[in-house]
Amino acid sequence: MQNVPFYKMSGTGNDFIIIDNRDGAFNHLVTPAFVRAICRRRVAVGADGVIFIQKSTTCDFAWQFFNADGSTAEMCGNGARCAARYAVLRGIAGQTVCFETRAGVIRAHVQGARVKTQLTPPGLPELDIQLEIGGAPYVVHSINTGVPHVVCFVENVAAVAVEQIGRTIRFHPRFQPAGTNVNFVSQKQGNMLEIRTYERGVEGETLACGTGSVAAALIAITLGKATSPVAITTAGGDMLQVYVDSLTPPFHEVYLEGDTTVVFHGELWEEAWMRACRT
Repeated sequence: MQNVPFYKMSGTGNDFIIIDNRDGAFNHLVTPAFVRAICRRRVAVGADGVIFIQKSTTCDFAWQFFNADGSTAEMCGNGARCAARYAVLRGIAGQTVCFETRAGVIRAHVQGARVKTQLTPPGLPELDIQLEIGGAPYVVHSINTGVPHVVCFVENVAAVAVEQIGRTIRFHPRFQPAGTNVNFVSQKQGNMLEIRTYERGVEGETLACGTGSVAAALIAITLGKATSPVAITTAGGDMLQVYVDSLTPPFHEVYLEGDTTVVFHGELWEEAWMRACRT
């Protein structure tokens, strides 16, 4: 039996399974089937995604990131914060962390449970996209913050049917073939936003989304609704801070800051994934 050491961590409600694979011992498990099996809630560990920590010759480490459905993603803001803190806890890096992702090199500063991450420069925003959803008109905005995001401003995020409308926009022909994450955002006061997110790859609403929070902040700044730093309350009730170097695009220096939590660490038993991987 091969047991796999892991950490379960949460970044403001986004939860991840983190596995150290720098020595390549678990290369055979870096597969969509394994990820889907251990991300199942109630029958396995359960998580929004899996992060494999890999060896790097240029940074402290590299990562391979998987969504819960086994798909890969270029970037995950809350996952990046958890990975950075994991590296500090395991002695892989000091308080200043550098690691490779498919979106580019990510840098972070870890101060206890608090992690501030510098993301790769986002794409240019596309504003005022006209959609028809369920016979009703929607005006949305789009920006890539490492992964594609749609931002839709609403009066009250609590009243939005996030699963239904989010899924429709996520698979809308306008955003194919890659699809998009979907964020519903309300402005509270000043530089404070409230957000709910439908995440591509999780295929449902999550308690938080780091790159989605950054997308919401950047669109709000572009539209003149906010200035840096922007405080964002997630669906889980936690607070993220987004810092940016400009009031107008293109944006070059973007930072995401928030708390992380170590939920537990232990060993995955082979029986937790073997049967699911065979079917």
